[in-house]
Amino acid sequence: MNKGRLSQRVAKGGFWVFLLRAIQQLLNLGRLIILARILAPHDFGLMGIALLTMAILETFSQTGFQQALIQKKGDIETYLDSAWTVLVLRGIALFAILFFVAPYAAMFFKVSAAALIIRVIGLSILFQSFTNIGVIYFQKELEFNKQFVYQLSGVLTDFIVAVSAALILKSVWALVFGLVAGNFVRFIVSYLIHPYRPRLSRDLKKARGLFGFGKWVFGSSILIFLLTQGDDIFVGKLLGVTALGFYQMAYLISNIPATEISHVISKVTFPAYSKIQDDLPKLKKAYLKVLQFTAFLSFPIAGLTFILAPDFTKIFLGEKWMPMVPAMQVLCIFGVTRAINATTGPIFQGIGKPNISTVGSLVQLVIFIAIIYPLTYKWGILGTSIAVIIPNILFMLYVSKGLTKIMNYKLIILMRSLVVPIIGSTIMCTLIFFLKFKIWSQESLFSLLIFTLFGIAIYLTVIHIADKIFWQELISNSKQFFSGRKV
Repeated sequence: MNKGRLSQRVAKGGFWVFLLRAIQQLLNLGRLIILARILAPHDFGLMGIALLTMAILETFSQTGFQQALIQKKGDIETYLDSAWTVLVLRGIALFAILFFVAPYAAMFFKVSAAALIIRVIGLSILFQSFTNIGVIYFQKELEFNKQFVYQLSGVLTDFIVAVSAALILKSVWALVFGLVAGNFVRFIVSYLIHPYRPRLSRDLKKARGLFGFGKWVFGSSILIFLLTQGDDIFVGKLLGVTALGFYQMAYLISNIPATEISHVISKVTFPAYSKIQDDLPKLKKAYLKVLQFTAFLSFPIAGLTFILAPDFTKIFLGEKWMPMVPAMQVLCIFGVTRAINATTGPIFQGIGKPNISTVGSLVQLVIFIAIIYPLTYKWGILGTSIAVIIPNILFMLYVSKGLTKIMNYKLIILMRSLVVPIIGSTIMCTLIFFLKFKIWSQESLFSLLIFTLFGIAIYLTVIHIADKIFWQELISNSKQFFSGRKV
């Protein structure tokens, strides 16, 4: 494929993915604020337990087929029916298991009301497993405009159903119905938007071939699940459902840099890296630009979230959510390191070496298990927040070392991409803190908006000055991403 054409498709794909995530987050934020006002932290904790149970089964039966199909060179159509058949059989088995284990999961967390919720959300697994596998082409061929329509249909449905149900029922079932309805609509749209029609196949040899790559994705998925969801399980079991509701809300808001920016970038870069995996110079150049762009966006967002967490919580969610603020502020650090770490997964998968991330995640998990109990026992959800940060930083150092070997980098080159955003974010937070506590201490929607705009202006000013003095790469690379020019 022509390199210029690929760059244009990556840029266009990035635009559509950014647009999708922006709309998603506006809807999710509106949904979150409305539901947080109507429902109690206990309701969010109940839903969290149900989602955890479902996620455990899904993760421990992960095939990695989608990533393998995207990474695979050449035509993949002959693999689709075999892969879809395995996914359908897996989905039916998971639904049955989830139905029968629901009472035991509820018993484990000592919340009997969770059993029925777990069984109902199991329908989502069926809808996901029967989804048209042809939509994999949207990512493989960088057709993210079609992916935009496909994903947004589910998000809009979830928003409408959840908010409507919350106003009527005022219970956790609003969250349940929104989730199930969103997945059902996405299942229907998958067949409307792509012409491929999967069929059940007895030829499972091709599926076994995909598992050669997928096994590393499977292993990595388990480790990532334990690292990102293990804290939820621990909090729910040790501290209770209400504490879990506080912790999950704090995690959700503070991890915006990781869940949004890195999600968008990895969606575009993984298939792009796969297409240029044999061109090392181009691969090296592309990764550095992705790292710079990720740092440019994630550090200031994490900084603003950290410094304005009390204001945001009190104004939008209400006083009942204030106990989560210290944990939310600590988790901002985790969010930004997670965003940086998320840039490495797509490149390791793209070049066919997902084992590097898997080994790093295993080391990270061992450290996490060793420290989570004493820290949570002593400081509650604040201690849990600290426990997820430490191994994540060590993981970042490990995968950075792996990158320097594969790409023939020096570590200083990678660190150089982070220095200016760190400095800019630190100065921004310091000045907002001074303005907030020394000059303008009132808490209102207007003051929150002023602090945010002031912080953004300070950050961009510092970045501009630093870029002019030291090197002229960060701003130019960011402009390329935003404008859609060749990268």
